[in-house]
Amino acid sequence: MSKENPFGQVLVALITPFTSEGEVDWADVEKHIDSVISSGADGIVVTGTTGETSTLTDPEKIKLVEVAKSVSAGRAKIITGGGSNETAHAIELYKASEKAGADGVMIVTPYYNKPTQAGVLTHFRMIADATDLPVIMYDIPGRTGIPITYETILRAAKHPNILAVKDAKGDFSEVSRVLNQTDLLYFSGDDSNALPHMSIGASGLIGVTANIAPAPYRVMVDAVNAGDLATATAAHQALEPLVRAAMTHVPGTVAAKYILHGLGRISSPRVRLPLVGPEDAEAARIEDELALVSGIEGLDLSNFRPDRNAAAGGALPKIAGATR
Repeated sequence: MSKENPFGQVLVALITPFTSEGEVDWADVEKHIDSVISSGADGIVVTGTTGETSTLTDPEKIKLVEVAKSVSAGRAKIITGGGSNETAHAIELYKASEKAGADGVMIVTPYYNKPTQAGVLTHFRMIADATDLPVIMYDIPGRTGIPITYETILRAAKHPNILAVKDAKGDFSEVSRVLNQTDLLYFSGDDSNALPHMSIGASGLIGVTANIAPAPYRVMVDAVNAGDLATATAAHQALEPLVRAAMTHVPGTVAAKYILHGLGRISSPRVRLPLVGPEDAEAARIEDELALVSGIEGLDLSNFRPDRNAAAGGALPKIAGATR
């Protein structure tokens, strides 16, 4: 690959810790960012899906960039995620994020509007024109309703600022095809596929489970870089039940907050409506999966104390998120 990687390799799709009332808990934000960087993350994606971007206000999004930049103190790249399904609003957000100190932007395919591929390409190009920051295109048709097609990815790759794709489609043959045809960097956007993606040439991952355990992802990435498949596979296998706990029963941010709160690493597991905490049966399944986790560096589950009552329901914050 001729392009240098300006984003890092172990990127955490950061949760946004809230108080029990649903307001951003800025002390917890700082503590959590410092914790994941100290455990091996070299990139932080704030205000992405896992950060509950759709229910954050614009000022909260910008402040998250500022706080992350300050806490990281150069130890990790700060990428701003989310964006908007309105191109003009997305441009405003990314320009403000650049001023706030972001090192890169992750642009999600416009959701709900269902634009044609020409509209998708225009959205990416206009945002990439509006900022000097390197761009990751985020391809997640399960959330946006539309994919970024192979042809669109190839055309977008010609833009000098569009350097990467976060892939949550899981079409490995297409990943290989794009890696052959372009010099785009690829990031796995599916925690269970991080190693398979990297084994065919992806640069790293943007992971939810890395909120809970960044260290084994660091081991995996370093092993891949060194050509040590056995060590990378061992990390992948150790992570498997934790990934299942975090990613299969409720939305990733809900499970991650439930687990982090049970470990005493955030003060509240609260999410903002329409997300709600796990119901009893869902919480029980998460806890059953966690009982299978062992041998993960930096993760001691002997002190796991889940609190289903604290997680129940969802919060209505005082100020509605910016949805124009």
